[in-house]
Amino acid sequence: MGIYLVTGANRGIGYEYCRQLQARGETVVAVCRAASEALQQLGVQVEEGIDLTSEASVATLQSRLGERGIDALINNAGILKRVTLENLDFDCIREQFEVNALGPLRVTQALLPNLKAGSKLVFMTSRMGSIADNTSGSSYGYRMSKVALSMAGKSLAHDLKPRGIAVAILHPGLVQTQMTNFTTGGMTPEASVNGLLQRIDALTLENTGTFWHANGEVLPW
Repeated sequence: MGIYLVTGANRGIGYEYCRQLQARGETVVAVCRAASEALQQLGVQVEEGIDLTSEASVATLQSRLGERGIDALINNAGILKRVTLENLDFDCIREQFEVNALGPLRVTQALLPNLKAGSKLVFMTSRMGSIADNTSGSSYGYRMSKVALSMAGKSLAHDLKPRGIAVAILHPGLVQTQMTNFTTGGMTPEASVNGLLQRIDALTLENTGTFWHANGEVLPW
């Protein structure tokens, strides 16, 4: 049984991570700004009131954990706000960088003392952050922030390999969540997280730094 910390745990993919991990007997630390009723009813350890854009708030999270070890840190929290060329809202773009790119890096830095040789570090990015796969343009803040997150994950894969910590950079697929307005063309959170956990379980120092789809496909940068 391992200890898994999941950010953005109150709904969607984050909640589903918590549900499936608990169901298979793992110890789950669910981190969020405000816990949903569904999350509270899971019976996992909930750490709420944590704002990943705030160094002080993330330091509070680390203080709550103390010296407790983490077997897998799943940086899942993120936001999606549409920014088009016709409406370049730079404040909105900055917000997405803060949450999607800097937030996960901030959490990782703060919780490095809780990681050890054999621990796994996970970044939930997106195929929309693939430069080679961008065939439709637009979504400037989201795309740009996810490219930055993937680059952070790749650098950390190199920097943490000597410490025995492996890094996965994961795309969940198109999933029916609030972020996607519960798109009818997507997969369920259950199916997505089932695939994502397979990728995390198969993560090693040999394949660290790989950009995977939840279905196992290696994605282009």
